[in-house]
Amino acid sequence: MTEHVEQLEFQAETHQLLELMIHSVYSNKDTFLRELISNSSDALDKLRLESYRDKDLHVDTSDLHIELAVDKDNRILTVRDNGIGMSRAEVVDLIGTLAKSGTAELRKKLNEAKSTGTVDTAELIGQFGIGFYSTFMVADKVTLTTRRAGETEGTRWESAAGSSTYTIETLDEAPQGTAVSLHLKPADEEDHLFDYTLEWKLREIVKKYSDFISWPIRMQVERTVTEGEGEEKTEKTVVEDQTLNSMKALWTRPKSEVSDEEYKEFYKHVSHAWDDPLEIIPLKAEGTFEYQALLFLPSQAPFDLFTREHKRGVQLYVKRVFIMDNCEELMPEYLRFVKGVVDAQDLSLNVSREILQQDRQIQMIRKRLVKKVLSTVKELQGAEDPQKYQTFWKEFGRVLKEGLLGDVDNRETILQVSSFASTNSETELTTLAQYVERMPEGQDAIYYMTGETRQQIESSPHIEAFQAKGREVLILTDPVDEMWVGSVPEFDGKPFTSIAKGEVDLESEEEKKASEALREQQDKDFAEVLSWLGKSLADSVKEVRLTSRLTTSPACLVGDVFDFTPMLERMYRASGQLMPETKRILELNPTHPLVTGLRDAYDTRKEDADAGKVPELTETAELLYGTAVLAEGGELKDPARFAHILTDRLTRTL
Repeated sequence: MTEHVEQLEFQAETHQLLELMIHSVYSNKDTFLRELISNSSDALDKLRLESYRDKDLHVDTSDLHIELAVDKDNRILTVRDNGIGMSRAEVVDLIGTLAKSGTAELRKKLNEAKSTGTVDTAELIGQFGIGFYSTFMVADKVTLTTRRAGETEGTRWESAAGSSTYTIETLDEAPQGTAVSLHLKPADEEDHLFDYTLEWKLREIVKKYSDFISWPIRMQVERTVTEGEGEEKTEKTVVEDQTLNSMKALWTRPKSEVSDEEYKEFYKHVSHAWDDPLEIIPLKAEGTFEYQALLFLPSQAPFDLFTREHKRGVQLYVKRVFIMDNCEELMPEYLRFVKGVVDAQDLSLNVSREILQQDRQIQMIRKRLVKKVLSTVKELQGAEDPQKYQTFWKEFGRVLKEGLLGDVDNRETILQVSSFASTNSETELTTLAQYVERMPEGQDAIYYMTGETRQQIESSPHIEAFQAKGREVLILTDPVDEMWVGSVPEFDGKPFTSIAKGEVDLESEEEKKASEALREQQDKDFAEVLSWLGKSLADSVKEVRLTSRLTTSPACLVGDVFDFTPMLERMYRASGQLMPETKRILELNPTHPLVTGLRDAYDTRKEDADAGKVPELTETAELLYGTAVLAEGGELKDPARFAHILTDRLTRTL
């Protein structure tokens, strides 16, 4: 028997809002089931809490659960729980949330989102009624039956999709809790992806969105069993209850209570990878804003780590309800290899619960996660088992160094946990702290050189004087190295200095005094030929000068302190950016026979050379410049002319 039946009419603007929500807000129809299960989970949580608070509330909490029931013949899907339930007044208040103040503004913003072709309504706060109304995406009619724990009467709410009215009636009897019955829309016979009467489809949705809900989600399923043997063997169909979710939210359990195998299985589940995790990072924050996280450092880099298609970010849950698979807002680009989950007690979401608000809570979580990951890498660096850190750096070092470009707050920590190849060892990497510790007295800079390969750098003329003086040089061969060294000024008070830029001063004060007279004489002896070379090679270089950085090579090319390196220019051009050509400085070794021979030849025929009447001298200058380009791994502008001049010279010597 029923009484107090009311038929109410939606306000016009509320009806329009529901239409917008059904067709514009949600990007995936499957999320309706997530919303209903989430509501049921909240109801069960509230009942358990209320039973603790009110000792006079006589309710059975021994088997709290959520149930999915399917009537295939009539195409009805019911989501039922035995939680706190709702009174009639609460049904009107909660389910009718959309009819409250602010509806017009909400509708206006949704209209704007629709007109611009986006669903980015991130400024809109999610609320219970909105999640409930997502059911009209898949149902022609929705019936809600509920009874609040401790009350005797129940309530039924019902409305049809597209209808401007809904009914509320009081029931003499109703089970405790809430049941939402969806009269599903007709299924597409050719597309079973959205047939919500199918067992596999419901399992798939629960597994994706609600697998870690702390309450069991049950469903009756039909199974064929075989009985007897031989001629007496028979098959029959039985119906049994099955729990669809694992309820294994490992991030809520202490690390000491979780086995390695459970962690490995969970890691593979969230990362869709086959390797075992290199390191497990549990995290728990309590206080005014609570959240838990379980992060993993992989042991192998995915094949698409450096592709645009690579998806980054961790899985986001709110109260164990899956919200987002790759939440980029919680993990910066340079930590895109980190996998795991973050479970917050509350977050500001948009109306579809699919897009995060850009608010202080998100920034707080992100900041804490980044610091925790970096501190874990630092612990690996100092651990007794160095193999873990070496594996991490081999797989993800290039990615981590990207953080030196944009994450100023954590730049010092990233520098501390980074390792680099250097001339100190052919096989072992060095940290910057170790480099600084080995610096000899009088050295006040960290020397480095960038290039494509270690062999290219070690064969470069730029490194000759440093090898002769026993000065260690960092060998930077990753493309990102070309970028960050120009953005990071120093480490531990020691500036980063490229050995291929500016002038080199490796002599002590005593050595400078001893060689002062020689330098002055060399400057005097080479002044005129340097001036002539500067004019002859004006199209290629901006200056020609003597250097002390060379010991065996005749010449090398260097840039000014703030010039782009040739490799960086090539990277920019390869990305489609127009780059003006940077002229560099040609430095000559005043003790090399080729350089002294060129000077003597110029002095002998100075007037003719200045007038351009000695082509062999001009060709020698071109050869000198070309060898400097090739020695650093560069490309000649006119390789055919260089080859012709070189071949002609070699022919004359035979």
